[in-house]
Amino acid sequence: MPSRTAFASRRGSGSRWPPCGPASRRIESANRTRTIPAPTMEVMASEPLRMEPEAPIKPNRFGRADLQVHTAHGDGMEDARDIFERVELRGELDVVAITDHDDVRGALEARDVHARAHYHFELITGSEVTTLQGHLLALWIDVPIPSFRSLEATVAAIHRAGGLAVVPHPFSALTRSVGRRSLERVLAIEDATTHPDGIELANPTSMGWDTGPRARRLNATRYHLAETGGSDAHFAEAVGNAYTLFPGHDAASLRTAILERRTSGIIEQGTPLRAIGVRRLLLQQVRGLAVTPRKVLGPAAARLRDRVRGGLA
Repeated sequence: MPSRTAFASRRGSGSRWPPCGPASRRIESANRTRTIPAPTMEVMASEPLRMEPEAPIKPNRFGRADLQVHTAHGDGMEDARDIFERVELRGELDVVAITDHDDVRGALEARDVHARAHYHFELITGSEVTTLQGHLLALWIDVPIPSFRSLEATVAAIHRAGGLAVVPHPFSALTRSVGRRSLERVLAIEDATTHPDGIELANPTSMGWDTGPRARRLNATRYHLAETGGSDAHFAEAVGNAYTLFPGHDAASLRTAILERRTSGIIEQGTPLRAIGVRRLLLQQVRGLAVTPRKVLGPAAARLRDRVRGGLA
């Protein structure tokens, strides 16, 4: 297993994030108040405590981005328009990422819908790619990323496409997730283009609650990847239940904050089952079983067919 020093050398420079002292600080802005957690004891122990005056936090300085949302193009239950109308009505998110499983076309269609309606929030196109080691979010992409490749090869492909790679619901045994050994193996590779840019530490689903505290502790002490949050929403009602807090309010500022490791994952109160309904929940599960394998196996089957044809030629 790589040493702690190997990972610590990748830690971003600059000011500590979240921008708060040893005690938690509340950020107040229009119609919302949030508590930013204090740095963990592991982080505080690794840095000297400096008793310096801090600049006051200004209202509306921080934005919110939900970096994992699924639409009906994949295994979600609502189309992009319905999701966007709800986000616009609530007015709480500054950025939304569409990340259907193994298919960027849903995000591209959502981009067209978003452009025609002139919403007040920005959109990131992406997908949730199935790698051999688990799922991986590809953000800021507009081309397909091949499925069923190694984690490091998939991260490199995302970077070549101009995107950023985030590990969602890390270490969870409840769905296809990147495990600890796989992540640490990739982070130990000298080629930085194979390293993920962020790790999702705020996911309100059972996958997030399953391993969230352990992943948060390891990221603070070993990995030092950008911390993100995403609702993993498959219903419009759940969008925004978790989000990434970042300095600024647009997608460009968010991307810079991820690269500079100046983000924080926040979990809101979850959506109660009665708001979704048992029938819709069961329909979504059936939809996931029917849609996701077809999207994943379709390109894989085509590649196998081409190889067979090439061998027979």
